[in-house]
Amino acid sequence: MISSLLDTILDRTVIAGYTRIGYRMRRGMWSTAEEQPMSGKVVLVTGGTSGLGLAAAEGFARLGATVWLPARSEQRGELARAQIVASSPGSDVRVGLCDLSDLESVRQFAERFGDEMGRLDVLVNNAGTLTSERTLSVDGIELTFATNVLGPFLLTNLLLPLLEQSKPARIVNVSSGGMYTQRIHLDDLQMGDEEFDGATAYARTKRAQIILSELWAERLQDTGVVVHAMHPGWVDTPGLRSSLPRFYALTKRLLRTPQEGADTIVWLGAAARPARSSGGFWHDRRERPTHRVPWTKQTPQDHKRLWAECERLSGWHETPAPAGSDR
Repeated sequence: MISSLLDTILDRTVIAGYTRIGYRMRRGMWSTAEEQPMSGKVVLVTGGTSGLGLAAAEGFARLGATVWLPARSEQRGELARAQIVASSPGSDVRVGLCDLSDLESVRQFAERFGDEMGRLDVLVNNAGTLTSERTLSVDGIELTFATNVLGPFLLTNLLLPLLEQSKPARIVNVSSGGMYTQRIHLDDLQMGDEEFDGATAYARTKRAQIILSELWAERLQDTGVVVHAMHPGWVDTPGLRSSLPRFYALTKRLLRTPQEGADTIVWLGAAARPARSSGGFWHDRRERPTHRVPWTKQTPQDHKRLWAECERLSGWHETPAPAGSDR
């Protein structure tokens, strides 16, 4: 009871809960044996060449999983692979070229991965970007939305058959506490009709990730694939330093290490408890509300509109279930 109350107080105060203070206070409440060995399992971590993603990949490798790192640059991918192998000698880490902001690159990677691997146990959608100016992807889509939402939407749906074949399997979507400040703007998902603000665009895409996680959880009910989203708190990463230098300067002494931020990612992929539910939003190994204020909420119809727009922009369309199917 006391630990639960303390956790809630930390969460509501934000500064304490999202920084290393909150992590280190909560850590004493957890069992050290929750994560299970992952030998024989395959984990794919996007954005795994640095920061939070690299720390998550290292965590899965330590548990014995085969870890895949989709990377825009083969050199960066190989450097990350070498670092993981150095920290976990003998681990099986593989690199594949993939730019999440380029839809054709995503399609090619998913096809290569499916041809090479016969299973996928955990998919971690972690890659993300925050730009200071409105920039378009090679497909003509606003880059933040393309990288944080559309690329993962396409990749996940292309890999779903492999996840279902490998059941029980898990999808972990890495969001941000910043999404609490925003609602989804369905009439302007790419922020083309208002003055562009990088932090706002980023927070809106993180809100979109939560919505998509809930929709996947509904669609994948009874398939053996569970879906969770999480936010890592405030973490000292190269992306934070370059994208939000003022915020970094103000908070750097309180920021979590990448390993602390990635703890719940690895836990969601490896512990037994998260496999017993789906559609949750987690921070520091505990489910959290997805809204703090009423004006960020959307209707079920809004959720359907987001899914339909992601289908349209990505070119992926759901195959109708056969007659007599439960799905």
